[in-house]
Amino acid sequence: MAFEKKRLEITDRVTGKFLEGQLHLYANDEQIGRMTSGPNGSQVELKEGYEHESNRFYQMADTTTGQTQQYVDCDDENGWC
Repeated sequence: MAFEKKRLEITDRVTGKFLEGQLHLYANDEQIGRMTSGPNGSQVELKEGYEHESNRFYQMADTTTGQTQQYVDCDDENGWC
């Protein structure tokens, strides 16, 4: 089993709360960043591990690859694991 970084789309789980003139962004009740408006349009600032691209939000997450070994030291001669 190995770990691999994977880019997961989380757009449908991102919500916003307007506070102090900024839109604070949340995913699963955790604040992940904020969006502000300015003369050049809106700016999105996200915590490390999150990305914003083409109006979509992504999270970089560790995922497992390969098979998970469930049984160790099996004794095939006696039929037990």
